[in-house]
Amino acid sequence: MPQETEIYALIDSRLLRRYDLSLARVGRFLEEAKIPIAQYRDKEASDADVARALEELRIYYSGTLIVNDRLGLAGLADGLHLGQEDLAAIDPDSEAAVSKVRRQIGSKLLGLSTHNREEIETANALDLDYIGLGAYRSTATKADAGVSGKALLELARLSRHPVALIGGVRWEDRFEAPIRYKVLGSALMERIANL
Repeated sequence: MPQETEIYALIDSRLLRRYDLSLARVGRFLEEAKIPIAQYRDKEASDADVARALEELRIYYSGTLIVNDRLGLAGLADGLHLGQEDLAAIDPDSEAAVSKVRRQIGSKLLGLSTHNREEIETANALDLDYIGLGAYRSTATKADAGVSGKALLELARLSRHPVALIGGVRWEDRFEAPIRYKVLGSALMERIANL
């Protein structure tokens, strides 16, 4: 029986610009809607700009805040989410890379993007708190993401970690364990913009 999965808000700087949304407006919405977890992602800004954005979000949002790819800024957040390339840049050996990250972030949440069986199986041996898995449907934010649709739901069952399903996920979607989070990016920003 499908369960109500938790919403994992993806606050992407490009989406903020596309929908002309401020961090204050988004943060207030997340707080009022009691969204339990949110990730801030900005692939283009400097560390200083991302740090300022995290600090601004903290003014309005008291939930779990994750920073994307910026290990040096994990101290300003409750956790860190890394992509496969970012993990490999820390160390080509994924276990060694996660050990290095854990030494820096301690018990903060650590998530890793996965896309296929091999990456999930590798992630199963790592000290992670969750995996991101996608793309479920096509999405405007990552045009190059491979879409796996229903096959992704079967892959999710291979994970020993809770799964955050990403890529074209909709508000009304419901999933079974181990999918714990439905990651909403465009759908979330569109809803906020239309309020």
